[in-house]
Amino acid sequence: MAHDAELAERVRTALSGRDVREVRMFGGLAFMVDEKMVACVSGGGGALLVRVSRSRDAEYLGVPGARRAEMGRGRSMGEGWIAVDDEALAGDHDLQFWVDAVLAHHAEQAAGR
Repeated sequence: MAHDAELAERVRTALSGRDVREVRMFGGLAFMVDEKMVACVSGGGGALLVRVSRSRDAEYLGVPGARRAEMGRGRSMGEGWIAVDDEALAGDHDLQFWVDAVLAHHAEQAAGR
């Protein structure tokens, strides 16, 4: 399945200034910061897969348009993996919220927390 090219460009812009590598993964286009996946853009309305802090997982699941990510039907990816619906990413501030969340988690991992 092809990824959403417009959303990928928005994510690319939001991550500009960082060491980012793009890799085809999970049926979409994954964004790797310092060789760790922070987000993946898919197509077909799946929109954005994000990797966030497990300690804030429940909080993030309460955000409209967020749901537990699944790897195949009914197979949860577990805490810290969230899928964000396309409609919930309409504005740049909506996307920036999730980019900030993934970068906060990335910083925690880098600090060894």
